[in-house]
Amino acid sequence: MRLRWYLVDGVHWRRARRALLLVLLALLTVVSVPALSKERVTGTNKEPVTYHSSQISQPTKASQLSSQGEKLYEAGQFSEAASIWQQAASAYEQAGNKDGVTQSQINVAEALQALGHYPQACNTLLQAFSVVGLDCRQLTQSNSDRQQRWDALLKTLEGQPNSLNKTIGLRSLGDVLQKLDALELSSKILQLSLNVARGWPSPENESAVLLSLGNTEQAWGNRARAREDSTNEPTPTPWRCMYRPSMGASKKFYQQAALLYQQAASTSVSPSIWIKAQLNRLSVLLKTGALSKVRDVWPQIQSKLKDLPPSRTAVYAQIQLAQSLTCLKQASAVDAPSWKEIAQTFATAAKQTRSLNDQKAESYALGYLGRVYAQTQKQPGAQDLSYAQDLTRQALILAQSNNATEITYLWQWQLGYLMKIQGDITGALSAYTEAVSTLQALRSDLAATSTNVQFSFQESVEPVYRQMVDLLLQSQQPNQANLKQARDMIEALQIAELENLLRCNLQAASPVPIDLEADPTAAVIYPIILPDRIEVILSLSGQPLRHYSKPLPKEQNLEDSLQMLRQSLLTPNSTGPSFLKLSQQVYNLLIEPVEIELEKSGVKTLVFVLDGPLSQIPMAALYDGKQFLIEKYAVTISPSIQLLPSQPVAGRQLEVLAAGISQKIPGFSAPALPKVKDELEQISKVSRTVLLRDREFTSRALQTQINERPFSVVHLATHGQFSSQPDQTYIQAWDGSITPNQLKLLLQSREQSRPKPIDLLVLSACDTASGDRRAALGLAGVAVRAGARSTLASLWQVNDNSTAELMTSFYKSFANPTDSRVAKAKALQSAQLELLHRYKSPFYWAGYVLVGDWN
Repeated sequence: MRLRWYLVDGVHWRRARRALLLVLLALLTVVSVPALSKERVTGTNKEPVTYHSSQISQPTKASQLSSQGEKLYEAGQFSEAASIWQQAASAYEQAGNKDGVTQSQINVAEALQALGHYPQACNTLLQAFSVVGLDCRQLTQSNSDRQQRWDALLKTLEGQPNSLNKTIGLRSLGDVLQKLDALELSSKILQLSLNVARGWPSPENESAVLLSLGNTEQAWGNRARAREDSTNEPTPTPWRCMYRPSMGASKKFYQQAALLYQQAASTSVSPSIWIKAQLNRLSVLLKTGALSKVRDVWPQIQSKLKDLPPSRTAVYAQIQLAQSLTCLKQASAVDAPSWKEIAQTFATAAKQTRSLNDQKAESYALGYLGRVYAQTQKQPGAQDLSYAQDLTRQALILAQSNNATEITYLWQWQLGYLMKIQGDITGALSAYTEAVSTLQALRSDLAATSTNVQFSFQESVEPVYRQMVDLLLQSQQPNQANLKQARDMIEALQIAELENLLRCNLQAASPVPIDLEADPTAAVIYPIILPDRIEVILSLSGQPLRHYSKPLPKEQNLEDSLQMLRQSLLTPNSTGPSFLKLSQQVYNLLIEPVEIELEKSGVKTLVFVLDGPLSQIPMAALYDGKQFLIEKYAVTISPSIQLLPSQPVAGRQLEVLAAGISQKIPGFSAPALPKVKDELEQISKVSRTVLLRDREFTSRALQTQINERPFSVVHLATHGQFSSQPDQTYIQAWDGSITPNQLKLLLQSREQSRPKPIDLLVLSACDTASGDRRAALGLAGVAVRAGARSTLASLWQVNDNSTAELMTSFYKSFANPTDSRVAKAKALQSAQLELLHRYKSPFYWAGYVLVGDWN
């Protein structure tokens, strides 16, 4: 099949222009692109003019500036539009036109959103509504007084007189809060906007708010989908739609979103809003697997698109429609459009972008057209793949010339993948290396934006790293350069995952490579899970990197096996044949090939940089057929970043701040933890300890104590949870939950006065979120964000008695005044062995893991 004739013009290079940040990820998840999600407050529709301030009145000047900002926005020059609209706001203020000021501030916020500057946009909108004493950082933080701040904001907004500006501004505020992942508050504010629109009445704004409410419901669905079972997914390709029929909570959210989109379309008097609503409805129908409804909707959208004049809105609508049709084609060949029709839609969009002088949109259209050629048939011909590669190169050049890093990496990945399937491994590695480099540069932008946008991480970012590692390790005997690069890629992936979770840039942490740590008795093990095999890189002190590979059995998915092993560990009688068999299988994959080398090298401590689902399994519980791993080695794990130089603390004198809650917390659903009282008392007997019990354990009291004394250990015995979702990762104080970022703030003032970090953070009684296969990522996030040298925590909530016994034994060993050389990992090993001899089941002793520095 040939489609090339649709591209009637060559690619023309034009002047670079700033445009939407992260439109890429929105398109990848088929969420409405920014051009399809906004209805702005518009001023007069006049051409920009040149004037002297002395020759015109302030109202005229303000009106002209408003019109000029509108033109710049429509041309995709969002930074310039924001600047002009800010000038308009000043002119309206000088003219005494309060409504004009509000209108201009709302427009400034829209431009900031288009640039991806969501916090600034949010604060600009609060300013437009004259909200004082609150900023968006406070509104989006999850802590005990968040609801009070929300109530105060809603009361202020409700008390303001209804107007057209109010409904539009509230809708914009709801949109930006959705981007900042404050979904509950977004829904409340959008509902308020809807009430104002209906009371005005304003049908156009009513349909626009319904569209925004649908976007927020879709964001709820994305959040729920990220927690659902992701096993048995096909290997991601740059053009693979990762839509699988949603189940459970995510499906309900998507169905509600589809209903809201349908209402938005039915109440709309604007063709553009109708198209936006139906395009977004199409995307969520695909996510629920409602293919028959999809087939009913897309021809209607296609027909309406023909009536839209050429514009950025029309171009991005065509691209989004073609994206959805590509996913429909992949899901079902029945009643789906042909590849030729899909290609024509992309090609038409590409042609229109040239007349609009929008190179970024042209990059999208050409890159996605290249995808069509890559999958036009089950086995694309060499000519199709070659043309797909040409189109991808053109799209890449356009993206690079416009400094659009958020799509540059996508086309670099696509180019590398096309080279790989054509056998050009050298070219593929070069393209993948450039893609990873671009992703590294994108990190700070990804960290500052919405976690909802970042839900596509597993589908559009993680595969780039893994596929590059796959290429590096394809040889039976990869050279040292390839091994080091593969190791660095896995560490970079770990950092990117944590930044995605924490929404912060961790590059400033100055990571210390683990293999440079001067501990000849430690070995570092990097297991890497690939689609058909598991690769393991072993680092021994002063020796070249070693590598071994084992094929994965085709009859059983590795993640399923690990999940079964995890479930076995959660039962007190986890010592049966089934558990031991699964545990030994994992041992044979990771440890058995190098047992002899570990013994020869005198290794005493194993440091694991765990990949994916392996992080849910405590390595101490691996079984070699006779013994558990903890009976031979001290075991620790590392997220590969913020690892301080591994050296014993000379003349260790433990000063412990121990805070715990044994009573039932009013209003908190979890039961009391009566043995926490004994745990704290036992710790105080073996170390110099300051105690905060029950009601005394508040966030403020914790911060006060941390700042007053140079504690080397902070021990928190309370309910807590680790999750792959930031809002579900917390440590419970008496006055509310403490998130990883809040924990960082609690310790931040100490770091300013005492640069030496806390040696050990202990999180007792916490556990990983049930049903979340990436929940251990939350534990790593807490450990990294806290800034302590090491974190000791539990992967599940263990029996109260055994927890108290283990902690007592750990502190006795670690605080031993006669031997300050006892490492934290060794102290934990000793405590776990004591419990192992008392309770054979790993349920009681294996759940405790040490993260970070092991000495």
